[in-house]
Amino acid sequence: MNGDESAFRELVSTYRHYVFQTIYAIVRHTKDAEDLSQDVWTRIYFSLPQYQMKGLKTWITRIAVNRSIDFKRSANRKREDTTAEMEISVQAAAEPLFHQQRAVEHEVIMNETAQLVRKRLHQIPPNYQEVLTAYYIQHQSYQDIADAHGITVKTVESKLYRAKQWLRKNWKEEDFL
Repeated sequence: MNGDESAFRELVSTYRHYVFQTIYAIVRHTKDAEDLSQDVWTRIYFSLPQYQMKGLKTWITRIAVNRSIDFKRSANRKREDTTAEMEISVQAAAEPLFHQQRAVEHEVIMNETAQLVRKRLHQIPPNYQEVLTAYYIQHQSYQDIADAHGITVKTVESKLYRAKQWLRKNWKEEDFL
């Protein structure tokens, strides 16, 4: 058979259906089995010089099975890679939305807490109200508060400390949840 084309055509004619069925049994897809059959016959043709005249059908079957298994492994790897790429894409797309949602949630909670504090601010003794409002609501520095009220920075620190103590004693965290 060494390179004799008519002998090769006879070989293909004899084993064409068998090779297709062998491949199809592994890949389970008609189009893939047809494509692989072409590839297998090409491999068989170029491998004929190495054929050792022992069990022709076994040799053909081994080539078809090995090529089919390689194809399935490759397809599975591609599918895994594609799935991994899609997961990464989905995560990458979802991540900014997640962070944006978290930022919005945080802002809403902070606004609600600030509103609640403003409503309850009238309960705080007046000498603490000014310092708390300036520091926590108007976001002024200790120095700015001291300058605005004509007091020292140390007095601002002291008033804030006492105001926090008063808040801990008189307000419960559950009141703000």
